[in-house]
Amino acid sequence: PAPGRPDPQRGLAASKPLLYLAEEQRRLLENRPDQPQNPKVLRIAIIGAPNAGKSTLSNRLLGRKVFPVSKKVHTTRCKAWGVITHEDTQLIILDTPGLTNPLKAKRHNLDEAMLTDPWDSMKHADLVLVLVDVSDHWTRNSLSREVLKCLSQFPHTPSVLVLNKVDILKKKFLLLEIVADLTEGIVNGKKLKVKSAFKQDSSSSAKSPLQITQPSPPEGKVPQSPCGQEKNQAQEGSALDRSSVVGGAGTGEAQGPKYYGPEDLKDMKGWPHFQEIFMLAALHGEEVDTLKRYLLMQAKPGPWEFHSDVLTNQSPQEICDNIIREKVLEYLPLEVPYGVTQVTDIWEEGECGELLIVQSLLVPRESHKRMLIGRGGKVISRIAQEAGQDLMNAFLCDVRLKLKVEVK
Repeated sequence: PAPGRPDPQRGLAASKPLLYLAEEQRRLLENRPDQPQNPKVLRIAIIGAPNAGKSTLSNRLLGRKVFPVSKKVHTTRCKAWGVITHEDTQLIILDTPGLTNPLKAKRHNLDEAMLTDPWDSMKHADLVLVLVDVSDHWTRNSLSREVLKCLSQFPHTPSVLVLNKVDILKKKFLLLEIVADLTEGIVNGKKLKVKSAFKQDSSSSAKSPLQITQPSPPEGKVPQSPCGQEKNQAQEGSALDRSSVVGGAGTGEAQGPKYYGPEDLKDMKGWPHFQEIFMLAALHGEEVDTLKRYLLMQAKPGPWEFHSDVLTNQSPQEICDNIIREKVLEYLPLEVPYGVTQVTDIWEEGECGELLIVQSLLVPRESHKRMLIGRGGKVISRIAQEAGQDLMNAFLCDVRLKLKVEVK
């Protein structure tokens, strides 16, 4: 690309507009990172059922929207990385497609990468976040077969349970039952005693109503993880409904996970090897900072993989495609949007320094074209307007986006 124009093949930097020299962008991603004196790093895989909120949580942790979000399943179509650099620590977030099976993949016109990417992320992860949507009463009391299979294949990779959308759950006492089911009654190698300590407060927020407390350590020793202390500080003085899960008669030091075969998984609803439990509302950012502090504390000494200015390994073109697809998923019914193909016709800098993007949306049927355009062009106009605004926020520059709809 000409100087000053975006290079669709490179990643996006965190602190600068998209329209900076391609040479600098290439240097940031391909040359050695700006290593601090004592660098620490943590690679985090976020897995869960489709639509659990993995991309929403990733965006919140990053502080900027770089991953597509939609109420429909399978918005994330490929593995993408986000990079958080804080002081001497770098967190690499592996945002993956929702774990699904081949039958559902075929139904939603998904390619093979949708099945293999989550497994590939697990291979490279130092820590796994298992995200569960507690607002879905059909699925919240058991981990999906795909998630359990994934955890059982990597039993020695530390894992953390994250309950999402707790603000939507009106009956907070149900969280105690959900935790017991999803952990098989064991957290960090200790059996859980559950005692309720709810306060009736109609004005209370629906943040993190559960407090996990590990048994007191022997005199002179400190707990392995200060997560419990973090939670206490985060919740101190807030008018929240409260309950607590307290580690009961200890089994001593946490035992390493045993191997689980297919027969074992048949009888399991949860995973008994989670190290911690977090409760949050990713959409509103509630308690996300508590999780972020915990992740920073789990980082181990090791070289950074990215320059501190890099926010994601995705190219601007990939971010653009993802954001437009997110809006198409939002506004088209049922399975229709999964058949839309995107083709970028123009990607260039305009006369006033703005980014000009023209993209064709190819649909298989005339009826789909009419739905996507909408009466008087209202649907496609709304998609272009909302996607354009998101692209401006992501790229930190003015964006002129034009969308065309054609039958392929």
